[in-house]
Amino acid sequence: MKKFPLATQEIGSIRKPRWLVKLLQDKNVSDEVKEEARSDVALLNLKLFEDIGLDVIYDGEARRVEMYEYSIRRIEGLQLAGKIRSWDNKYYNKGRCTKKVKYTGPYHVDEFLFVKENANRMIKLPITGAYTLADWSYNEAYKSKEDFTIDLARKVIRPLIKDLVKTGADFIQIDEPAATTHPDEMQLVVDSFNESIKGINAKFGIHICYSEDYSNMYPEVLEMKNHQYELEFANRDSWNKGINHSNRNGYESFLKTFREYGEKKEIGLGVLDVHVDEIESPELVRDRISYAVKMTDNPDLVHVNPDCGLRTRSRETSFAKLKNMVIGTEMAKKKLQL
Repeated sequence: MKKFPLATQEIGSIRKPRWLVKLLQDKNVSDEVKEEARSDVALLNLKLFEDIGLDVIYDGEARRVEMYEYSIRRIEGLQLAGKIRSWDNKYYNKGRCTKKVKYTGPYHVDEFLFVKENANRMIKLPITGAYTLADWSYNEAYKSKEDFTIDLARKVIRPLIKDLVKTGADFIQIDEPAATTHPDEMQLVVDSFNESIKGINAKFGIHICYSEDYSNMYPEVLEMKNHQYELEFANRDSWNKGINHSNRNGYESFLKTFREYGEKKEIGLGVLDVHVDEIESPELVRDRISYAVKMTDNPDLVHVNPDCGLRTRSRETSFAKLKNMVIGTEMAKKKLQL
């Protein structure tokens, strides 16, 4: 596998323009016009990512309603049960599993083919993983959460990934934000991930957030067949510049554990806090990257991304953050002589 040190990448969602949201809510607008509008925004996002200078891109999930609900609506055996509160004043449509799940078709293929046709950068395709789909849903059909999760992995996510790879996808990010919310279920996270990708030849990352201590993933995560972790760090890190442990307290614990276990997988290093409007300076990004390289002693393992998708921020703030991320990465490369 070719090494690409300090490659910059997005994680997933970008907020949709207000005009698109308004148009999609208009019952007098045809489905054809709405789909054309989604394509326009997907193309706009791709070109903005390229102009900013990102190395690895997707379309900002322009065609998706929400990472969880979008999948639930397209899997037989799952249906929406109603809205519940997730955090702050944010709500999501929780699903319920009423019968054994079944794959009904490749629900990300059309959007991927559009990206493939229009992108001039490496492509990383994000999908929602089996563990999160099961964890965030009511289970009314299986004897256990384990059975529900593994069935999703084998009967839905794996066939989906196979169809995506057949159409040319070679780097797939499996989103598992629920992965560390139940530390005692890490083996199930690992098993469902491995079942999802079993027998498939592609590069796989796993995106995890909402964790206070990623060391809880060990040692089980060593069995995971992923090539890259994409992790949230900036949210808990100091805004002070510097590369000593006290300034980079948001990164220290995991990177020490990563090193102690002799890990050789790539780290998608979260360097942008997606929960605040404050824009990280290029110098702060540079220092976060430099610290990670110092701790891993291997720049080939370090890739650079926001903590998570940026859809909770305005488009202006999101693209400003990403621009400084790219500038800061170039500063880190110069400092590290890469």
